[in-house]
Amino acid sequence: MKVTICIGSSCHIKGSRLVVEALQELISQNELDDKVELCGAFCMNKCQSGICVTVDDELFSVTPDKVNDFFQNNILSKL
Repeated sequence: MKVTICIGSSCHIKGSRLVVEALQELISQNELDDKVELCGAFCMNKCQSGICVTVDDELFSVTPDKVNDFFQNNILSKL
């Protein structure tokens, strides 16, 4: 599974670094390092959507306070 997080300036200001760090921790805690590839992108051209995250090319808007729910519903449940 490939998870890509926008780290461009708009998403960075909205907290993309916190999303990256939380997903790194959740992937590690669940021992999914060999199943989930975490990547960054500098702009996904959806700046109004919030922090853009794709899971196998499906686009989501994720906020730092919703990372755990996002992980459970869109990553863990699909593995």
